Amino acid sequence: MTKFLSMLTLLSVFTITASVAGEKSYQATSLLGEKLYSILPDPDDKDNKLVQDLNAAKAKYDADPMNADNIIWYGRRTAYTGNFRKAITIFSEGIEKHPEDARFYRHRGHRYITIREFDHAIADFEKAVRLMEGTENFMEPDGAPNKYNIPVSSHKGNIWYHLGLAYYLKQDWENALRAYRNGYNTGNNADNLVSTSHWKYMILRRMGKEKEALAELAPIRADMKILENDYYHRLCLFYKGEILEAEMFADKKDSIQNSGASYGQANWYLYNGKKKKAVKMMEDFVSTSKIWGAFGYIAAEADLASFK
Repeated sequence: MTKFLSMLTLLSVFTITASVAGEKSYQATSLLGEKLYSILPDPDDKDNKLVQDLNAAKAKYDADPMNADNIIWYGRRTAYTGNFRKAITIFSEGIEKHPEDARFYRHRGHRYITIREFDHAIADFEKAVRLMEGTENFMEPDGAPNKYNIPVSSHKGNIWYHLGLAYYLKQDWENALRAYRNGYNTGNNADNLVSTSHWKYMILRRMGKEKEALAELAPIRADMKILENDYYHRLCLFYKGEILEAEMFADKKDSIQNSGASYGQANWYLYNGKKKKAVKMMEDFVSTSKIWGAFGYIAAEADLASFK
């Protein structure tokens, strides 16, 4: 299942926080009113892997701009450099050329989440759901493969996952739960199970359904073979009381993984009746992390905005 890496890859995180010489590009306004910028890589930096990959994708697109795969990878590689708005434009071009291809709505919807346009994201994912009905599922190739080079998220799973996230960010718990339950185990692997179980647990806790939330964690075991979503795995084990709070974090780096863990930790305090502590943790996290495109960051931002 999509990670926030699916959900935003390690490559895109690098460009958001990079200090290399490049163009500072406005991308979004946060839910708290802050302007959000990406530092785009220098297009002349031939040693930059992001630039290499983007140039290769652009060359394929230029050679055959009608090819759906070429458009998708040009858009994805553009997004990985932090240029999310341009990526949305590219995916929109793909929709004009291939209006029945659900992949374009899936990828454009992902980037609408990144720039905090949740209603547009939901519209795209709901369209993708309709288009994918009756079609065969497939594993989606990763833009930033894990160390095993094994994809862990599927096409249909990613659509349901991101749709659930978009509804979650609007605090539409019923629709968020519906999406995650539809996406449950669509990747048929442990990574998929821990990621969807984590979000279902949090949603049900926010709905006040603690027993039902705990039941969702029944399939989660400490000995599961996790290829990528280890932080979701640790969060689920923490929710079950099988590991300590400090064990949720693999290290202290500012990373997508720790972004997800930080939000899960603060959210746990929120639905366990310690709102003041939860708010302080979210505020500290949002004010110190530079990875504003990570889903954990966006979720904390959405909660803080709702508290105002």
